[in-house]
Amino acid sequence: MSGIPTTGLVVDDLPEARNWLCDALRVAFPGIDIREAGSLQSARDKLVHAQPWRPDIALIDLGLPDGSGTDLITQLRASDPNVVTVVTTIFDDDSHLFGALKAGADGYVLKDQSRGQLVDMLAGIHAGQPPLSPSIARKLLQVFQEPKATAPDPEAQLTAREQEVLTLIAKGYTVVRVAELLGITRNTAAGYVKSIYRKLNVSSRAEATLAATRQGLIGLDSM
Repeated sequence: MSGIPTTGLVVDDLPEARNWLCDALRVAFPGIDIREAGSLQSARDKLVHAQPWRPDIALIDLGLPDGSGTDLITQLRASDPNVVTVVTTIFDDDSHLFGALKAGADGYVLKDQSRGQLVDMLAGIHAGQPPLSPSIARKLLQVFQEPKATAPDPEAQLTAREQEVLTLIAKGYTVVRVAELLGITRNTAAGYVKSIYRKLNVSSRAEATLAATRQGLIGLDSM
């Protein structure tokens, strides 16, 4: 996604939570067109019947009555890699966190945030700041700061240009912005991202950043 979100999808089975999330989206992005769903099936139905409407941003709960929100994240990313998917949940354990990141989530926000904190996190997306609750950010840093980094597979070595691209996407820049900053075409930048994901055996920006940092391909000072 490039620019300020103009369409949003909120998926949560609790009406009170949906209202809280919708209010935060409206404050962060005035005029945004929001669609709501209380289940996976309801969200999928809206995506099918609302064509050509598509969300620029989606706030998704993980514990839905008919399955996990990670399935919807995977579906959204497959249909539109530019959609920003943000998990909004009560779960702060590694299994839920890394499962969501592996599915392609761009952010992970716990529901114990105030509306003001959530608004600030969402508004930061336009500036390239991934929306992460403080405790989640600390959890990720603890993983990054493991004392011994795993030696990288020689076949997975990134080229100098790929490391440049990875450093930029780790900072939250879109493929379009990466292309502008490096003076290359959008298709070339997308090709580098695809190569990075293949070499690191990952499927999302967050997972690529985590894998590259743990293998010593980029450092915390690059982020």
